[in-house]
Amino acid sequence: MAELLAPFSTPGRFFRGNLHTHSTLSDGLLPPETVCARYAAEGYDFLCLSDHLVGLYDYPIADTVPFRTPTFTTILGAEVHSGALANGEIWHLLAVGLPADFQRPKAPDFGATHAPEPAGALAHRCREAGAFVAIAHPQWFNLTLDDARSIDAAHAVEIYNHGCAVDSDRGDGTAILDQLLHDGRRLSAIATDDAHFKGPDHFGGWVMVKADANEPDLLLAALKSGQHYSTQGPLLHRMALSRDHLEVACSPAERIIGLGAQSASTRVYGSGLSHAEIPLAAFRAGGWIRVVVVDVFGRKAWSNPLWLV
Repeated sequence: MAELLAPFSTPGRFFRGNLHTHSTLSDGLLPPETVCARYAAEGYDFLCLSDHLVGLYDYPIADTVPFRTPTFTTILGAEVHSGALANGEIWHLLAVGLPADFQRPKAPDFGATHAPEPAGALAHRCREAGAFVAIAHPQWFNLTLDDARSIDAAHAVEIYNHGCAVDSDRGDGTAILDQLLHDGRRLSAIATDDAHFKGPDHFGGWVMVKADANEPDLLLAALKSGQHYSTQGPLLHRMALSRDHLEVACSPAERIIGLGAQSASTRVYGSGLSHAEIPLAAFRAGGWIRVVVVDVFGRKAWSNPLWLV
């Protein structure tokens, strides 16, 4: 008998949300109330407005509470910056659930030399303040593996950033995520928009979070515990573990792929494919497997990693 896996085995329902978005409080085109209204009208259940926490914009943590409705909620947060990457650029970290009174870093602008707090220390402060912390758009600013390894307080890596994909063709985060997983880091994956509304950078990648209700605290707790998956459109309906196989059920797809440590991978092809059984033998040694579903339009859904040890 296969064992149904989280988040599909946990109580509640899935809520659709975007965790990375900008407004006129930093470098976005639209004011916060309009951004919230656009996501609500598009059918999203929740949004984190994550403006840049730098002095150039007066260190904003957007108060989106007034824009909540009975069917749409918001989580406070910000994109935080401090410390230098190996290439000399300033760090970008996503902090979802950051309290409004969070002690701001010393980051007057996007100059890394002006922001002395190490990014790893800032990530710890965000996490200790209650935030869900993610390494943002690793491909976009040429994050190295050593850079990523320095953020040991992260909950997740952006596996897909839609704004970076459409603006610079650098939206992918799979290489950094998989190498950190190979290190034994138990991280989850998130897809985001990073929308600024200056181009077609919105409604392209989101998370589906399993919670008892569409309430900020419950959504945040579910994110931290990995009760979610990410998607550009395809839906994951079920994942279950048997002795030798991982069973996957999803919306119609052309490929269901299992990925693991090093070069471990396997795939099932089909037209209108909605079910696959992925043998686990190739993934046991590496200790983990994650699933990617690809539909006829090339859109993807990504599971969180499943640890086999």
